[in-house]
Order: sequence, then structure tokens, then C-alpha cells
Amino acid sequence: MGTSAEMAAQSRAPDADVLIGRRLRALRLERAMSLTDLASRAGISVSALSQIERGISSLKIKVMWPLAAALNVEPGALLGENGQKHSDLYCVSSKARKRLPVHSDGIEKWLLSPPGAALTGILVSVVPGGTTAGSYTHAGHEFGYVLSGQLELTIDGVSYQCGPGDSFAFRSTLDHAFSNPGQEPAQILWVNTTKPGESRDG
Repeated sequence: MGTSAEMAAQSRAPDADVLIGRRLRALRLERAMSLTDLASRAGISVSALSQIERGISSLKIKVMWPLAAALNVEPGALLGENGQKHSDLYCVSSKARKRLPVHSDGIEKWLLSPPGAALTGILVSVVPGGTTAGSYTHAGHEFGYVLSGQLELTIDGVSYQCGPGDSFAFRSTLDHAFSNPGQEPAQILWVNTTKPGESRDG
């Protein structure tokens, strides 16, 4: 909770400053950098960076360039120039969606959740015949909803045939694998409590 002065200042902050601050924080979180890490790399104080992220202070030209360099982005990425879709703290544009690495052929995964979210939302696409490279386990829990196509999901040695509108949920510590036995591509909305880098998914 900020001080009354900070809260008053934030309530007067221009919308542009708030949006830039959210974008800056989103980019920082995407790179798993702390306030201290980014401030140190950009050569500014932690308090100054925190105020920019909260929209209390405007992003000045003299700090925009070192911040962009520390985040390995163009300065325009902080400002949202040229109508480009960039990450936000709370929303992910379909045009800014990031593709996740996978270990199996015929499967694609796209990250749907914004950086720093407690839950990881993923759009999974599986071509006909596509399958995970064996079963796997990891920490956490997961939930899924089949948007289209057919999904064969194996959990703890039991196989389930899922079609459009079907859903599932299970502990990720159970052996699980999936494939598409149908003739059309399958799409699944998949939600995990672990981050993409914390599990060896198909």
C-alpha cells in the first residue's frame, strides 16, 4: 500500500504514463528480472524505476534508451509506437502471443497468459497423428478444454477420448501424455499452475 501522497499522484497520472509503466513491468517480468536487476543494468535507482512502472513518474528520454538496452528491445517497444502490439501487464494481444518450445513433432503451444500471472494459459494445437514424446510429469495441476478436434489424453495409465466441449483436470505429478487420433487438427485451451520453463511438456 503506497502513501497518501503516492496514491494521490498515481490518481493524477496520465493514462500514457500508466500504460508505459505497465508495459515496462510486463517486459521486465517476461525476462524474470527483478526491479533491482533492471535498475542496475540501466543505471538508475530502484525507486525511480518503481515509480515509472507505477505510472507515478514519466519515462524520460535519458532513461528510456538504457532501459530498452537492458531489456534488449527497441525504445519504441516501451512506448507502443507504430501501432505495434506489445505485452501488457494484464492482457495479451493475439498479435503479441508468444510461441513456446515443444519436444514433439506435430504439436504447437502458444502462451496466452500475461507475464507474472499465477496461472499459465496455453493454446495447444495438435495435427492429426501428432503426439507427445512419451508420458511426463511435473509439479502443479492442470486443466484443459477441447475447443476443436479430437484428443486422446492418457492420465496415470488410463486413456480418455475427448472431443469439442469436453474438459479435464488432474495433478501434473501423474504420468500423462496426449495425441490427436482424429482427421482434423485439434485445439485445446490448457491451463497450468506451473510456468512453461518448469516442465518438460510435449
